[in-house]
Amino acid sequence: MRRDDGVADEQGGAEAGQDERLVVVGGGQAAFALIARLRALKDMRPVTLVSDEQSLPYQRPPLSKKYLLREMTLDRLLYRPESWYAEHAIDVRLGRRVTAIDRAAKAVTLDDGATLAYGTLALATGATPRRLPDSIGGRLDGVFTLRDFRDADRLAGEMRPGRHALIVGGGYIGLEAAAVARTLGLEVTLIEAADRIVQRVAASATSDILRRLHTSRGVDLREGTGLAHLLERDGRVRGAELSDGTTIAVDLVIVGIGVSANDRIAQDAGIETANGVIVDINGRSSDAAIVAMGDCAVLPFADMLIRLESVQNAVDQAEAIAANIAGTPTLYHPKPWFWSDQYDVKLQIAGFGLGHDETVVRAGQREGSASVWYYRQGTLIAVDAINDARAYVVGKKLIETGSTPDKAAIENPATDLKSLLAS
Repeated sequence: MRRDDGVADEQGGAEAGQDERLVVVGGGQAAFALIARLRALKDMRPVTLVSDEQSLPYQRPPLSKKYLLREMTLDRLLYRPESWYAEHAIDVRLGRRVTAIDRAAKAVTLDDGATLAYGTLALATGATPRRLPDSIGGRLDGVFTLRDFRDADRLAGEMRPGRHALIVGGGYIGLEAAAVARTLGLEVTLIEAADRIVQRVAASATSDILRRLHTSRGVDLREGTGLAHLLERDGRVRGAELSDGTTIAVDLVIVGIGVSANDRIAQDAGIETANGVIVDINGRSSDAAIVAMGDCAVLPFADMLIRLESVQNAVDQAEAIAANIAGTPTLYHPKPWFWSDQYDVKLQIAGFGLGHDETVVRAGQREGSASVWYYRQGTLIAVDAINDARAYVVGKKLIETGSTPDKAAIENPATDLKSLLAS
């Protein structure tokens, strides 16, 4: 049942089923995966979904790709139509924000003053893109970040052929935005303050491949270059002074400099956080009645505590938590995979390359295809596959089974990758 009219079921006092009620905060992939899996497990406890967006849960990865290109519409991004929520007895509160958690009372307060009691509280609040500081022009008209469909709608209206876009940040969001802008006929300058693009998440070999891709498509790509400040006229961005002292004229700026986990309500409630809500392998926070998942959760992985910003993590972690809530003890051991579409190139990533100490580059069988294989202390931990689905599939299976093939065999283009699965 959809509730976006601000009318509360409870203005103090107990709701029916409060001991069992699941309150889910957030309206993204993890939130949807949690409630969908719970209902698939035939668990019919009361569920209330609270989302500060005006739309039902929808896919976010296409926002910086096909949606921005206007190849997909919002209705095609929805995980399920409104009728699905009614059929599955999901109380949906759109345009509502949770402002406080009362752990002692096991209740949350909404921004309209209503309260909701919970048996289990699920935090799937996601993350927010970091903005440029106001002191260098971060609030000027024409400066964009990309988090939801409204951001994408505003940005799409600005991306017109012949205009000049400045992309700040050479991570995957920045590179995808650059690809869309060039495809739409804009001039593009991309700056990255670090020594190379995707430095935080990829090996130098992958950076080299992506750099060649973008420069071959006409992107003016400048690494080791930051933004000093934006230039304005009548409150609108009109140019940028870069850290090397050069000045360029620009019509719009797209900022892709990372995200911060939306963990403020958890912090304020005294729950353990570290740029995200810290959870165990069951998804439980420091309060056993509160779980967290997706981009807002910090979880154990390979002897580390990390956030995994991916669809895979959002879905798999949420489904494991749903099983726990439904009464089937389930431990979540991530098996990360990611992807990025840029122009006609698909980058598929299996595993997690953080902490690697060696890489092996393998040429693909088709022109323009390649793969980068990551090792840590002799063990295969990740594969970047560029237009090479076979390398991705084989690499993913090897990593998930804990198998490490001979590096010389990987590097040798004559090696049939599938044969490595039998060795």
